[in-house]
This record gives sequence, structure tokens and C-alpha cells, in this order.
Amino acid sequence: MKLYYKPGACSLAPHIVAREADLPVELVSVDLVQKKLEDGGDYFAVNPNGYVPALDIGEGPVLTEASVVVQYLADRKPESGLMPAAGSTARYRVQQWLAFVSTELHKQFSPLFKPNTPDATKEIQKELLAKRFGFVDQALEGKTYLTGETFTAADAYLFTVLNWASFVKLDLTAFPEIARFMAAVRARPAVQTALREEGLA
Repeated sequence: MKLYYKPGACSLAPHIVAREADLPVELVSVDLVQKKLEDGGDYFAVNPNGYVPALDIGEGPVLTEASVVVQYLADRKPESGLMPAAGSTARYRVQQWLAFVSTELHKQFSPLFKPNTPDATKEIQKELLAKRFGFVDQALEGKTYLTGETFTAADAYLFTVLNWASFVKLDLTAFPEIARFMAAVRARPAVQTALREEGLA
């Protein structure tokens, strides 16, 4: 399998999941500004949407969308516990968190990275994100990870997105449970490996 990624982007989530599951995944860095691959190839030929992650699974078009790619990788190693069994309530809980991170956090961060976003819009986004952070902080009380003591694909995605806060000058100090969560995830050996491989550690 090939994982197309940009250091620190949402593609870090499937990268972490691949390392947690000990899956052999080839990493291919993408220049998202130029939409070029390391060898100069056209990234649009890989993913017509031009964003990461994209996972080449060896059959048909690449898989895209971080919340889907992490599930696919986790399901390659069910014994890892990264995704609970199909049909179980526990799996739906993890999927619920994946959807929340994707729609309520990931996409709310997006305007903050764009230089042409009006300042007023950025302030609105920051206020909304602060409310969402409060919800996550409360949900983490008494637990190491989102759904308990088992690290899942949803935790990899949440860690990845919350890691962006420093880049857009969002202060997370008001959320102690989030701070504890981030430290716990960052300390995991597989997470450290993924961060090093992306030049982030």
C-alpha cells in the first residue's frame, strides 16, 4: 500500500494508524501547493481532488477521506483494537467520533489556514472551535482516550487535528483533559515513529 501524505496534515492520522497496526505502508510525500509528487508527477492523476490522504490499495482508484482511510487500515489488523468489530456498539461509538472530528473540528480549522479568509470569519471559527474543544474536554474526563482505555483510529484523527491549534494560534490551556490526552497520545511509540517519519519530532 502507498500512503500519499503531507507532513502534519490530516494524512498524519492514517500514518499513525498504519504504524500502530504495524502495517507495511510506503509513504509518498505530496506538495499540496504545486500538486506535485516527489518525482515531479502530477498529484491530480492520483487524487483528482488534490488533497491528502490518499491510499493506494492496489485495486481501483485510491481511497480518500481521512475518516475512511483510518478505518480501512485499522480493519487490516482487527487484533490491534484500532477499530472495534463490525456491527458492535463500540464500533459505532468510534465512527461517531470519527465523524465528529471530521465535520466539527477538521473542517472548522480549514478557514484558519487560508490567508484570504476575512478576520471576522476567523474569529467566528475560533469561537465555534472553542465550544467544540469544551465538548471534547468534558468527554475525555476519566478516560485516557475518547472511548476508554483503548487507543483507536478516532484518537489518531483527533490528535492530528488538535495538533493544528498551535499553527493557528489557538490556546488550548483552558482544556486540561485535552492537554492530558495529547501528551498520552504523543508518548505512544508508534505515534513517535510517525512524527519522526514526517519530520515533526
